[in-house]
Amino acid sequence: MPDHQNKPSRPALLRIPLFRLLAINLAIGACAATLLVGGLLWLNPGHLRELIFADRAPGIALVLLLASFLITFGSAAMGSAIMAQGRKEDSGKGGGHGSRLAVQKVTQRPRAH
Repeated sequence: MPDHQNKPSRPALLRIPLFRLLAINLAIGACAATLLVGGLLWLNPGHLRELIFADRAPGIALVLLLASFLITFGSAAMGSAIMAQGRKEDSGKGGGHGSRLAVQKVTQRPRAH
């Protein structure tokens, strides 16, 4: 008889689908932010890497730069995941997503003379 009591389970927050969606997209945004900061340091535009590492405490500048990109890219990824929740699956008929226009009848009002 298997004992399910001793089996480790996921944390309680990861059982909630919305929280799991947000956590996954936050991780995606964090990876993008880390890659961007790494790319900025590698490419050294405007001598950014030299400016950061010439300071007495370059760690503070790196943490501030990374934190600002983490907030920006993490929230953008989470927001786009939330906004994409209401979208229906693509039917494969071509065209863009949501490219159908709503047709509305317009009645002509009588003119007052």
